Amino acid sequence: MATNAKKQQTAASLAKHDIPLKIVAYIICIILAALSLTPFIVMFVNATRGSSDISMNAFSFIPGKFLSRNWDTLTGKDFKPAVGFRNSFYVAVCSTALTLYFSTLTAYAIQAYTWKLKRPFFAFIMAVMMVPGQVTAIGFMQMIYKLHLTNTLEVLYLGAIAAPMLVFFMRQYMQASLSVEIIESARIDGANEFYTFNRIVLPIMKPAIATQGIFAFVNNWNQLFMPMVLLNDKTKYTLPIMVTLLRGDIYKTDFGSIYLGLSLTVIPLVVVYLILSRYIVEGVAMGSVKG
Repeated sequence: MATNAKKQQTAASLAKHDIPLKIVAYIICIILAALSLTPFIVMFVNATRGSSDISMNAFSFIPGKFLSRNWDTLTGKDFKPAVGFRNSFYVAVCSTALTLYFSTLTAYAIQAYTWKLKRPFFAFIMAVMMVPGQVTAIGFMQMIYKLHLTNTLEVLYLGAIAAPMLVFFMRQYMQASLSVEIIESARIDGANEFYTFNRIVLPIMKPAIATQGIFAFVNNWNQLFMPMVLLNDKTKYTLPIMVTLLRGDIYKTDFGSIYLGLSLTVIPLVVVYLILSRYIVEGVAMGSVKG
């Protein structure tokens, strides 16, 4: 009886100390959220302010009255929002889809099959991860120019098929979540390999695909270097290129229109994150339960 009473007293004291810890944790989370959201709020607010106001005080939470004027200035230049959205969305979606599918397929081949060159092949992928992208970009650009494939949007997403970092991440996730017995059962039931991959493996990998999908979409949406080099046709420009060209010369820069262009560029990224955030939470919860 005395032991049970001590246990109850200990649990009660821990519960009392747990309340302040929760409050501190909530306060820290609120502060971190505020710090994360502040740059976006300032960017959206500056999109409604005049260029002179931004030059004097770029940091403000009070919206201005120059939104329509900034929009007129923005569309009066070579900035074509509809064209930029269409091209950026097309490139980002195709790049993300190809990257996720073929990276997951490659990771599945490494994880589910046993073959002689399995370890050297994975080691080669790990070695490619260490090579800077600027090194491979030179050879890629030379190849595109020799093939006369410049000014085509397909060039921007076909190269996204090879993504060593995603292959590594997908394989690590498969080691923890994909059971070989499920694959063997599907084979015994007569399912072919692509049916097994598309109907069994991909649904299991949904949290990992959603998480990497956000990063891949953001990376491809914000891609600037390769489109700037390979695209000369204004009808093929993506949003990042158009925003870069808004700055103009150093003597006449309309900061309001630039912030408005940046805001238009960020909105699709926020939408994609809100759509896929549920799967990220599910993936974290799944990992915690397994742990």
